[in-house]
Amino acid sequence: MAITDETYVLLTTFRKTGEGVPTAVWIVALPDGSCGFTTELASGKVKRIRNNPKVTLQPCDMRGKVREGSEIVHATAEVLVGADAHVVRDAIRAKHTLMTTLMGVADRVRRLFTKADTTECAIRMQLES
Repeated sequence: MAITDETYVLLTTFRKTGEGVPTAVWIVALPDGSCGFTTELASGKVKRIRNNPKVTLQPCDMRGKVREGSEIVHATAEVLVGADAHVVRDAIRAKHTLMTTLMGVADRVRRLFTKADTTECAIRMQLES
């Protein structure tokens, strides 16, 4: 099973100190052979990826518990903003239709009460072979 066939992966980004920061994210395969996930532009993941694009991926559950015996996959990530992020957003919506619909409603409600940045953001990753 390819890493892009998973629902969740544990994404590890790296601080300037080299310390890994693991986060469970949805993952999707993209038409160009890369993979990706969506996130908020102000997230720590974005800041760390802009500083160091090297990341690792490992199959996990929604809480980030790594599947026993699974291998770590290395990748190089890039931040996509605005219209560039749409290919990832559309792939996520196609793979996770029900959940993205529910989360979209919750996000609209949240934006009524906060001044959240609405700029679309996604991360595209090129897997290392």
